[in-house]
Amino acid sequence: MDQLYLLATLAGTKVAVDAHEVEAVVRLADVSPVPGMAAHVAGLSALRSRVLTIIDVPALIRGTATSVEKRGYAIIADISGHSYGLVVDAVHDICQVADGGLPLRGQLDPAWTPYARAIVEHEEQPYLVVSLVSFIETGPLAQAA
Repeated sequence: MDQLYLLATLAGTKVAVDAHEVEAVVRLADVSPVPGMAAHVAGLSALRSRVLTIIDVPALIRGTATSVEKRGYAIIADISGHSYGLVVDAVHDICQVADGGLPLRGQLDPAWTPYARAIVEHEEQPYLVVSLVSFIETGPLAQAA
């Protein structure tokens, strides 16, 4: 059975996100920093009269905040009733992938272990299947809640 995925690059890694998790993809503008927050919380932004918490996912994965100039796009998602914008390096495509996800095999970078679910292949390229929810409900964000 085919599954619809958003294909993107995140922290230098090709990822696939189940399209059901994605509300929109937007170009980021006017992110207001929040004093005292961890490096992976880039700040707050507005989208269609909603306040979004902008999560710098590359900072969460690699531990280094993305510079303002390199923050191009964010995937918008509603997670547990809250609106988030998750910063990505690039967005490539949204497409059907045959057979859904394949089990993870081989060595996985430990930084991706809490977030990786499976692997999909599109045009002979592997993409790490991640869940947007895992970036919010796993790690430092979950502990702060």
